[in-house]
Amino acid sequence: MVFKLDIGVNQGKDKGRTFHIESDSQVFIGMKIGEKVKGEDIKKELIGYEFKITGASNNTGVPALPEVEGSSTKRVLLKYGKGMRKRKPRGLKKRKRVHGNTISQNIVQINLSIEKYGEKPLSEILGLDNTPTEKEEQEGKKQ
Repeated sequence: MVFKLDIGVNQGKDKGRTFHIESDSQVFIGMKIGEKVKGEDIKKELIGYEFKITGASNNTGVPALPEVEGSSTKRVLLKYGKGMRKRKPRGLKKRKRVHGNTISQNIVQINLSIEKYGEKPLSEILGLDNTPTEKEEQEGKKQ
């Protein structure tokens, strides 16, 4: 099972950037949202890094919620927030299908945040260059 990992960066020159990698590591199976995982368990190049699992979604795009126990999908009553996109009409509650907080074989995407940084920046480890995005290029042309 290959997991798509989305790693959000909170500090440094890559602040606000998200790195997308794929990993076939089985270390995530049985872990819950909020638990920490070492970088070397994911990829050997990520020595020194420590990540926190902040969210996930399964193979049908259903989000995993930390409040829902288990590794299966359940229908829960939600108001505005995770799993609900629109705020109108005010006070709306809706029964939606969500995945439990335990990562299983059905999970495809896992969201991670960096808790502890290693010696090298992620962009250098993953071989990604710091090319400007289209928005940054347009802002540069305006000036």
